[in-house]
Amino acid sequence: MSVLLESRVDGATLFRRGKVRDVYEAGGDKLVIVASDRLSAFDAVLPTPIPDKGRVLTQLSNFWFRKTDKIVPNHLASTDLRRFPKAFKDAKSLAGRAVLVQHCERIDIECVARGYISGSAWTEYKALGTVAGEELPKALIESEQLAEPIFTPATKAESGHDQNISRAQLAGMIGTELARELERLTLALYRFAHDYAASKGLILADTKFEFGMYDGRITLIDEILTPDSSRYWDAETYKPGTSPASFDKQYVRDFLVQSGWNKEPPAPALPPDVVKGTSERYREAYKRIVGKELS
Repeated sequence: MSVLLESRVDGATLFRRGKVRDVYEAGGDKLVIVASDRLSAFDAVLPTPIPDKGRVLTQLSNFWFRKTDKIVPNHLASTDLRRFPKAFKDAKSLAGRAVLVQHCERIDIECVARGYISGSAWTEYKALGTVAGEELPKALIESEQLAEPIFTPATKAESGHDQNISRAQLAGMIGTELARELERLTLALYRFAHDYAASKGLILADTKFEFGMYDGRITLIDEILTPDSSRYWDAETYKPGTSPASFDKQYVRDFLVQSGWNKEPPAPALPPDVVKGTSERYREAYKRIVGKELS
């Protein structure tokens, strides 16, 4: 397994460094995105990297981008380092974790689809009977499947916590037509991926997408349907009212809550057993979905 905490590419200009990804200018209308092994939880980047995490995120996203390109176009241009700008061609450490993409104008909204009630949605529902400000049926229990998937957008924050907003608020921010199309695409992607994951023994409980505009078209960007952006549960052991066995970063969240951390920076280091367990869960998600071990 390999570990990359922060990428450095001589001769390349850094466009921005996010919580997990390092983005470089690639000339013209292209960018190179490198997924590191950094992990964020509760809006903080942890000091301990997760081996091969960035490679799982990149290669699983690439798999899903190709699976869903008939639903919506995406920003993927190439995964072959030989087609990248010269500075990247000899960067062997980036193989499997870097992609060349179209530079899109990002729509600053997290487009969240939920088929089950869990996480922050469950917290809001317990308190108010709503999710993203909209009422849901009474007497739902944690992790229960909803009658139909719901769209719960959130504002996109560079730092700090994304804020859930209502569909009406979204329409007020970006216009009714664009809001409706983002909702349609988000739910179409979720339904497709949920059914595919179910055929592999996984439940896709919820996920989030990011979109941008390229050449006048809505385009899927960033990552898609990874253990960082989604909740994947084991279908065989799933039971409403319990905390399902998961193949995502909930394992780390649970450890951090149990550790007593107050969720204020700096985040604590992860012990070796949590690092190993997280890496194994990410690789297992990849193996189940793609049908083979991470190469």
